[in-house]
Amino acid sequence: MLHTLTVHAARDLLRRRACSAVELAQAFLERIAALNPHLNAYITVTPEEALRMAREADARIAAGEDTPLLGVPIAIKDVLSTRGVRTTAGSRILANYVPTWDATAVAKLRALGAVFLGKLNCDEFAMGSSTEHSAFGPTRNPWDVSRVPGGSSGGSSAAVAADLCCAALGTDTGGSIRQPAALCNVTGLKNTYGRVSRYGLIAFASSLDTVGALTKDVLDAAIMLRAMEGADTCDATSVDAPPIDVDAIAAQLPELDGVRVGVPEEYFVEGMQPDVERAVRAAIAHLADLGAHLVPVHLPHTHLGLPAYYIIAPAEASANLARFDGVKYGLRVPSNDLVDMYRRTRGEGFGAEVKRRIMLGTYALSAGYYDAYYIRAQKVRTLIKRDFDQAFERVDVIAAPVSPTTAFPIGERTNDPWQMYLADVFTLPASLAGVCAISIPCGFDSQGLPIGLQLIGPAFGEQRVLSVARAYQLTTDFHLRKPALTQEP
Repeated sequence: MLHTLTVHAARDLLRRRACSAVELAQAFLERIAALNPHLNAYITVTPEEALRMAREADARIAAGEDTPLLGVPIAIKDVLSTRGVRTTAGSRILANYVPTWDATAVAKLRALGAVFLGKLNCDEFAMGSSTEHSAFGPTRNPWDVSRVPGGSSGGSSAAVAADLCCAALGTDTGGSIRQPAALCNVTGLKNTYGRVSRYGLIAFASSLDTVGALTKDVLDAAIMLRAMEGADTCDATSVDAPPIDVDAIAAQLPELDGVRVGVPEEYFVEGMQPDVERAVRAAIAHLADLGAHLVPVHLPHTHLGLPAYYIIAPAEASANLARFDGVKYGLRVPSNDLVDMYRRTRGEGFGAEVKRRIMLGTYALSAGYYDAYYIRAQKVRTLIKRDFDQAFERVDVIAAPVSPTTAFPIGERTNDPWQMYLADVFTLPASLAGVCAISIPCGFDSQGLPIGLQLIGPAFGEQRVLSVARAYQLTTDFHLRKPALTQEP
């Protein structure tokens, strides 16, 4: 079945002319039409654009062109600008916004001949851990449609898990790729901050936002990163790091002799779902079976990641979202008074969670509180980064859980922000430190819901992280298991 193909399998099929890009795109579009009404993974499906791009890809293939993504159908989280296709950020305030340019990551994939199927649902402005905070309704988890897919890249994780695309773009500010990847049994790579340009990304927290991919396996994650990475003159924070060697990842052997894997006890806390701890510890033991040397590491400031993040990220969000005022683009609620127009537009355009974070951030940045909150949080961030720096002097990667629980029921935490924020307690420290991390499937709980293993690497250590993750997937089959999709909401 064509819709089950990974990126690398689809590309091999197209290279051999065993199918056309148009046939491949059509298979995914039919799958989307059948399943998206139950999952709400896509906000916007673009069948005409997808088939046009597929025809162009077939012509390029016929002319002898060959790129890693030529003709491969992918989808894009709706916080990344796409030329001529509405980009909503999951918000009413941008419900009809159509950019005239592509985000740099999108432009690179377009140049390589990828076929865009549409835009994927997400928490509004990527602020959330469940994809319930979307103006377009919640996305449902393909493994159990009564449960959340994680967030904020929940549409991306659900689409990959349900085979509604070969791969999907997402963003990770505090765990928004890794946590939904874990909850939906897919692979999600958070790149080192600066490795992929943020230009064209609708900003949430500019010192934390990263663009990445959710894929069906680790090799696809390497392919997608290689396609997007590199410095960009439009983003001063982007850098040229040594490029990912995809061939080396493809040739990885199922052995980890000499690899030092750090195990931080701070990530195995009271209150974790027992099935999650069992599966993650079993996965770490499996790494040892492959030859890895397990090393206890200490990350003493881990418990401060959650409070530090929820000062820094809302503060940056309050500044970034000030631009949405109804003047230049997006929703405008008419009024005869300019200030009243601002108030009405933002009041009606933003959802409750976005308003909450704007108010938290504005308070933290206000006179008299800036030093007490924002500056102190930045100092804590430095301590967290120092913890990782010291750990990586002793180990190559760190292994930990992704989420303290498996997917929770839709609506269970929407009225309890603290419980919702705790969903990211294991992903926030790596984001604050700016390092790379990947989530890979490592088991299931007693209800059959997926569990993820997080492998964290130093800044620009993606090659090693991908290698270790690839060795794990070569010797396990968790990532190959698919949801039955027999339930309906």
